[in-house]
Parts: sequence; C-alpha cells; structure tokens
Amino acid sequence: MKLRETAVEIAREAIDAVKPDAAVRRALSSAAFDPAGKVLLVAAGKAAWRMAAAASDILGDRLARGIVVTKYGHVEHPLPHIVCHEAGHPVPDEKSFRATEAVLDFVKGLSPHDTVVFLLSGGGSALFEAPLVSGVELADVTRQLLACGADIVEINTIRKRLSRVKGGRFAAACAPARIFQVVLSDILGDPLDMIASGPAATDTSTCAQAQAIVTKYNLKLSPGVLACLAQETPRVVENVETVVAGSVRELCAAAASACTARGFAPEVIDTAVADEARVAGRRLAEIVRAHAADGVRRAFIMGGETVVKLTGHGKGGRNQEFALAAAPILDGIQNVVLISVGSDGTDGPTDAAGGCVDGETAIHLRAHGLSVERALAENDAYPTFAAVDGLVITGPTGTNVNDVAIGLIDA
Repeated sequence: MKLRETAVEIAREAIDAVKPDAAVRRALSSAAFDPAGKVLLVAAGKAAWRMAAAASDILGDRLARGIVVTKYGHVEHPLPHIVCHEAGHPVPDEKSFRATEAVLDFVKGLSPHDTVVFLLSGGGSALFEAPLVSGVELADVTRQLLACGADIVEINTIRKRLSRVKGGRFAAACAPARIFQVVLSDILGDPLDMIASGPAATDTSTCAQAQAIVTKYNLKLSPGVLACLAQETPRVVENVETVVAGSVRELCAAAASACTARGFAPEVIDTAVADEARVAGRRLAEIVRAHAADGVRRAFIMGGETVVKLTGHGKGGRNQEFALAAAPILDGIQNVVLISVGSDGTDGPTDAAGGCVDGETAIHLRAHGLSVERALAENDAYPTFAAVDGLVITGPTGTNVNDVAIGLIDA
C-alpha cells in the first residue's frame, strides 16, 4: 500500500505543477492592452474557471467583465465581474449552446481598441459550441466519433465544420477587436487549430480530410451535416496573439521531478502516446516487469492521450482501461505499481481520475470473481476497480494537459 500511496502522491504533485494559475499570470504580465479600449475576458474549457480566477487577480480593475464556460462541478466560487456557466462534456448540451450564445452576444460591437482575453483549455470543443446543425445531430455525430475510436484530431476536424465558433470563427466574431489568447494544450504537439477545435486559430484541416474521416469510420450523417462538412473554415486569422501556457511535456517533466525527489530514477518513455488505452497499458507494464528484478528504484513515465474503442456498455475511461490492462502483466510481482490518470481529474464519464494496479490487483480480482478480459470487452473498468479499491479519485483539478501514466519499481 505504501508504494501505491507514493504513486498517487507523485501523480497529484505532477498535476499540481501544471495547474494554469502561474502560467496565466506569466502570460498576462507581459500582455499590452490599448488604454483607449476595454479588456473583456472569455474562458472556455475544463480549466476555464481556474484560468479565469488567475486572470481576474492579475487584471484587477482593468478587466471590464467576463464570461466562463466550463464543465459541471468545476466552478469553485463566484468571480468578480465574471458570469460563470457550467455545461455538458464530452457531449455538448443545451447549456453549452446557451452559454456560447451569451459569449457571442458579449463580443458584439467591439472596437479595434478593445481586447478579448481568451483563455482556452481542453474540453472547449463540447463546452464552447454554437452548432450549425441541430443539437440532436451534433450529439449524434459526437457519440459516433467517440465510439469508433477516432483520435482527437479527427474528431475536431469534423466538429469545427459544424460550428459557428470553431475553426477560427470565434476570432472573426470578435473582429475588429484584438484577441490575446492563452492556451492550455490537451493535444499532442500543441496544434492551435485543434485544441478545443481552434476557435481563434487558422484552420489547417480541409474538407477533403473531413470527408476521409467520414469514410474511414463509416459515419452515418444527415444531409445537413454533410453539407456543413463541405464548407471550408476561415483560411486567415489575423487579430489573435497566442501564448501556449502548458502541455503534456510539462506534466511528464513534473512527474519525473516528483519521482526523483522520492529516490526513483525516472525515465520518460513517451510524451505522445496515442495508442488504444489497453495496448499502451500493456506496453508500460511490460517495461516495468522487464526491470522489476534489477534491484534499482526506477520510474517509467508515459504521457499523451490514448483512445478507447467501445465494444461494450460498461462504465469507465481510458486511464482506467490503461491501468486495468496492466494488471495481468504485473500479476504476482511484489515491488511494482502502475498508475494512469487524467490531469483534469475526470476519466471518461466517471468521478475517477484513473486507476492504479500492483502485483496483487489480479489476485484480488480473481478472488472477487472478476475478469480483466471481460471488463475490458465490456468497457467496464470503473466497477471492476471499485471492487478492489483501484480507483484514483482526485476531483476536478482545474487543469487539463492530457494524461500521465507512471510505473514504479521499488528496490
């Protein structure tokens, strides 16, 4: 249990290190605003409230007013001069649409002297949405993309073409005002047009790529959706200055530092993991098993965003599947633990950040009559982990920079 507790401590410390407060403060301390204009704030995404709180502190009286759009349960308390909305994620809901319409009204009629401080984080694709199709159609498209195992770039290539704010369209709505954009990246490589589907970025994807995704996954789409996918997004966005404030690379580096502080020799294996969750979990577990008898305290770290192909109707998330797939490989090894967590504190549609396994997890599962293979086939990792105390619960963290998985070996 002590090694498990250490793994959870390391994960929490890594997440704390990439919370956006300090990054937002650094970004805004160097920002210059036209004294003749207003400064407005718009924050969208799972980290929106925390980013807005930091911005409110540093802008003070210079901030005229603002709007936050974030996930349910992520608003910690009211902020001065800022209206906070909570809405649906990962599938947008009516509150997503109403909050985004409020934002669009908020930025109407601005002058070239005005500045919109736009704080963007992962989850913005669902939370910040004004669809060009019906909400029912949009929800159906989103569910199809999530279920077929499409990666986040493919998903956002489709979603940005169905929206009045994505793919640079929000920047156009703010013009002629200037946008100072601070981005917390949840996509590997930090592509600005894909993070939250790029509301204030030039779109680099094309209609041809969108159609190729439809064909690849055999998506069943209405004529209205197909018509939207045939319309190109803005090719030029000129009124935006952007600062990327955090990414998964920083998350992995923070995990490595936390491991070092506890006497583990860390090795970052990969910061761009995009495999299927169970495949990546087995990969990390195999590495840990191969070094378990070395007699050295070591840590192996992976970061990224895996995918889950839905084959069942259970409850879970990609980090829980990552960890659960590792359990049989570590079966019986006494000096190892593996943890995988989402930096936002919510893994899939659950209240868990992820899962944690060690050499006894498979033993406990068998004692409860539970099967890893069956749980993975049903995408039912959450109740499986709940039965053996394997869930990692952090609550909403206020940040969102992909996931981190850590395998620890104690000498």
